[in-house]
Amino acid sequence: MRGTSPGQAAIADIGIRHLRAFLVLAEQLSFTQAAASLYTTQPSLTRSIHRLEEALGARLFHRTTRTVRLSESGVLLREELKELLPRLESALTPRYDIQTLRIGFSWLFPDELLQDTIVGFERAYGVAVDLVRRDERCAGVDEGAVQLAVLRGRQVARGLRTVRIAQEERVAAVARRSPLARRRSLAWSELAEHPMLINTVSGATQLRDWPEEARPGNVTLCGGFAEWLELIAAGHGIGVVPELALRRNPHPGVRFVPLTGAPPMPLWLARPSTGAHPLALRFMERVVGIRQAA
Repeated sequence: MRGTSPGQAAIADIGIRHLRAFLVLAEQLSFTQAAASLYTTQPSLTRSIHRLEEALGARLFHRTTRTVRLSESGVLLREELKELLPRLESALTPRYDIQTLRIGFSWLFPDELLQDTIVGFERAYGVAVDLVRRDERCAGVDEGAVQLAVLRGRQVARGLRTVRIAQEERVAAVARRSPLARRRSLAWSELAEHPMLINTVSGATQLRDWPEEARPGNVTLCGGFAEWLELIAAGHGIGVVPELALRRNPHPGVRFVPLTGAPPMPLWLARPSTGAHPLALRFMERVVGIRQAA
């Protein structure tokens, strides 16, 4: 029987994590960014790359203290893995427990930001991505109803692993018959002079977003997005939402007015800290990679 050569034995020890680490680094050319995308440390990423280079007997990157660039062997391997690795991961992903990746959101899903990622993900892994609206603080990801969620606001619930994918400007929501609806803009600081409506269930703007000494004094709390919209349309107060509402116009009785001086609203992609499905991890990696490459 023929024996196994040292080179064959070294290659046999290479796993998908080594190949994925190489491919992410080859695309981003930054150990710092690649380690963040892979949710690992730079020393661990360096060890994975060294292990792969030793197994292949070739240098894959030329590294200096300031730059990282692919070697000729690295370029060839990158082109091969760009096609092969997604297919391999897809083939090894268990399909009996999930055929659809469910992404939750509370309201107004940012499709322009994530649509290309969704299309590419469905093509690479052969699964459908469903968008599920849940008028809840964590959009169902904390309960296991969805595998991922798009969340807004400064604070995210414990037990979730998040990456910031964007920051959105804020706009004021006012009744169309209100004198404020004729304004071209409103200042963040003047909102405290008006009755405010706060959606405590799924709203991304909360009282803590104002300095304690400048918070609105006349506040009505409500329990969901639909109720919040109807109360504003009826003239019971004004609210604050991301500027996406300007393009979507979700209620005919509400006008959305640009705000000046408002703090940006963070937009997060969230998954469970433990027990996340492998497809959720892969989707989050794709989003992080695209964001860092932009």
